[in-house]
Amino acid sequence: MGFQHAEDAGVYKINDDVALVQTLDFFPAIVDDPYTFGQIAAANSLSDIYAMGAKPITAMNIVCFPQEKLGAEHLRAMLLGGMNKLQEAGTALIGGHSIDDEELKYGLSVTGIVHPDKVLQNNTPQVGDHLIITKKVGTGLINTAQKGGIFDARTLKMSADTMATLNKYAADIAGKYTVHACTDITGFGLLGHACEMIEASKAGLRLFFSEIPLLPHVLEYARMVLVPAGTYRNKQHRKHQITNLKNLKEETLDILFDPQTSGGLLLSVPADQSTELLTELLIQNIDAAIIGEVTPHADKVMVEL
Repeated sequence: MGFQHAEDAGVYKINDDVALVQTLDFFPAIVDDPYTFGQIAAANSLSDIYAMGAKPITAMNIVCFPQEKLGAEHLRAMLLGGMNKLQEAGTALIGGHSIDDEELKYGLSVTGIVHPDKVLQNNTPQVGDHLIITKKVGTGLINTAQKGGIFDARTLKMSADTMATLNKYAADIAGKYTVHACTDITGFGLLGHACEMIEASKAGLRLFFSEIPLLPHVLEYARMVLVPAGTYRNKQHRKHQITNLKNLKEETLDILFDPQTSGGLLLSVPADQSTELLTELLIQNIDAAIIGEVTPHADKVMVEL
């Protein structure tokens, strides 16, 4: 698997039992604390591996660092945050590369392994499946509100903790069930990545907006139009697929298309397994919910409020 069908990572088959899964991601700082940012960047970079049903085994740092603006202690704290998440994931750091840059950026290139027959794709849902999300939504709106001067310490902490949480635990549980399709929710927003699921299939989606777990104040921030720039691009690209677009409020669309950093997994699973899977996720304190179903309406999405 390469980049032709917008999969979350590339897959290279070595033999009948092992395939390599490779991905790369890095971005500017989205929180002030360097250690927390390192954790978030690493969790985000590892996420694509989990979305493919694979186990991450090695990683390499990618760092752009403004040496004249920030000191070595800042860099050290950031890299320690990344190492913390790699250790939690059981992944070995084997090197990396850094350059002097005016803007701080950090992420990792990650390699994983998976049995070739157990690779999860993001565009193979089956009609009748239920959709399960494994993290709360709204990190982009919260980050934008902070930049706009609206500061709520509890909300920022919850958002940072959500972004720094590994998708490993949800993936480990989901691995015990039948998963027809899987992706992780990042820059295209929940609905953008959901649309990718049906892009190359004959299926459609019905999303239940009221069931989507939201971080605190997200609806409030959306009503205040504290919206990341990426939201508008996401809406413009995918709005033609929403069958009841005219009936939806802008704040609803802004939440559905809110760019996430290190968001949860979106799993398409058989309806007769979804409740049991959801229960097991909730028992492990994972913020999961059944938020929709796969329909026979090819390439179309209905959003129910």
